[in-house]
Amino acid sequence: MSEKTPLAKINITEIMAMIPHRYPFLLVDKITEFEEGKNIVGVKNVTFNEPQFMGHFPENPVMPGVLIIEAMAQVSAVLVAATINARKNEKLVYFMSIENAKFRKVVQPGDSLIIKSTIEQNRATVWKFSAVAEVDDCVVAEATFTAMVKDRV
Repeated sequence: MSEKTPLAKINITEIMAMIPHRYPFLLVDKITEFEEGKNIVGVKNVTFNEPQFMGHFPENPVMPGVLIIEAMAQVSAVLVAATINARKNEKLVYFMSIENAKFRKVVQPGDSLIIKSTIEQNRATVWKFSAVAEVDDCVVAEATFTAMVKDRV
């Protein structure tokens, strides 16, 4: 991904080549927009058959906020991996901090969570992002993340 033009999509197979997460903890289904070194847009389709809904408000299933944050972080990790051309899990992206997390609306089965992440800063192996999650063009969550890239051992 050495060109500076946006890519239309990154599919699930390519995502799994970039980050180590797997079912049931892989929380990004596809990337619909990507601009190397700048920003990314990912999609998480929320379905009732996901394991968290068995115990998280089963009569009124709501996606846990911590999983929304994790989905935002995974989309951000794909942005890093795609930007530095990391493939086959040669690099790992680790959370360092989460700041200013806000939850605006609930996310329920049937929703498509649209996650937008932008690189705010990159110094050597440390990256800072701002991310927003939306459903039907309404912001449901937002946060700022800091992460570190390390070689996979």
